[in-house]
Amino acid sequence: MTHHIVVLGAGYAGLSAAKGAARRLRGTGVRITLVNAVGHFVERVRLHQLAAGRPLKELPLARLLAGTGIDLVVARVTAVDAAARTVRLDSAPYAIGYDTLVYALGSGADTAAVPGAAAHASAVATYQDAVRLRERTAGARGALAVAGAGLTGIEAATELAESHPGLTVHLVTDGEVGAGLSERGRRYVRRALDRRGIAVREHTRVSEVAAHGLVLADGGEIPADSVVWTAGFRVPALAREAGFAVDARGLLTVGPTLRSTSHPEVFAAGDAVAAYGPDGAPSRMSCQTGLPMGAYVGRGVAASLTGRALRPLRLRYVAQNISLGRDDGLTQFTRPDDSPVPAILTGRASARFKETVTRGTVLVLRR
Repeated sequence: MTHHIVVLGAGYAGLSAAKGAARRLRGTGVRITLVNAVGHFVERVRLHQLAAGRPLKELPLARLLAGTGIDLVVARVTAVDAAARTVRLDSAPYAIGYDTLVYALGSGADTAAVPGAAAHASAVATYQDAVRLRERTAGARGALAVAGAGLTGIEAATELAESHPGLTVHLVTDGEVGAGLSERGRRYVRRALDRRGIAVREHTRVSEVAAHGLVLADGGEIPADSVVWTAGFRVPALAREAGFAVDARGLLTVGPTLRSTSHPEVFAAGDAVAAYGPDGAPSRMSCQTGLPMGAYVGRGVAASLTGRALRPLRLRYVAQNISLGRDDGLTQFTRPDDSPVPAILTGRASARFKETVTRGTVLVLRR
C-alpha cells in the first residue's frame, strides 16, 4: 500500500515540512496531503498590518504547492483518532487516514485567560482575528486598549495608533514593556510608543474585559471602545484529546528529532510543540522557530521512510524583528539561545531589514 503522510496546518512550519518531505520523497510513491483551514498562506508576522487596514498580498496555497505533487484539502480539523490513525474534518472528505502525521496546527490568542476576553476583546493571532479587528476599528475614534506588551502587543499598538490618528491607544501589561529586549532596545521601544502618544501602563494586571474596557485587579478601570487581547497564546486541545503526550500547556511533547514521545508515527513542528532551546528554555512562538522546525521535520519524515539517521534539531536564534509602525522598527540582535545582546538596529533601517526578511521567508516557502 502507498504510504500516506498527512500534514495538519499550512503555516510556516506545516508548509515547509510538507514541501521538504515532498522534495526528498519525489519518485518514491509516497502520498502527501496538506490540510489547512483556509486556502491561502497567512503571513502571520503581517497580521498587525492587516488589522490596521493595510492590504496583504494574496498567497494561494494551490500556487505555492504547484508542481510538488502534494494534495491540498481546505477544511478545519475537528479531531484526530490516534488508534485508527485518522483525521476528522468539518467538510468533505470528512476523514483522512494517515500512516505518518505531521502536527503543525499552530496557536491562537489565549482569550480564556481572564473573564470577558473571549466575548469583548479582539485578537491578531489568526487571519480571521485580524479581519474582525480591522472591521471593528475602521474609522474608529475614542479609545482602544491593547492588553499584553510582548512583541505582538507592541506591534499592534504602534500600527493601530499610526493608522488611526483619531484613536487614543493604551498599552497595558502585568510586566514590563519589551521585557525580553536589551536595555537599549527597551529604551527605543518606549520612545517609539511615546512618539505615537500611546499611554503605557506597566505592572498592571487585568482581571476582566468588559464591554466598556478593562477592569484592573487593583479595582481601577481603563475605559475603551475596543480591546485587543495579545496577552498570551494557547494551542488547540486536539493533541490532548487525541491521547498524544502533551505538557501542562497542551503542547505536544517531542524528542530531539521532533517525534512524539508517545506516538512515533507523529512528528510535530511550530507553536504547538514543546521544543526547547540550548539553555533548556521553551522555544519562542515565532516564524523564526516554526520555519526551521518545519524544514527539519520534512527531513525527518523522509529520513524515517528511507532508513537514514538524523541529527537532533538545534534551534539557534539571531535576532528579533519588531515593527513600530510603517517606517520604524527595532531589530534586537541575540545570542543563539535568544537572549539579547546590546546591539540593535532601529528606525527605517530596521523596518527595511524586517521587510527583506519577511519577503525572503515567502520566497523560501515558494521554492
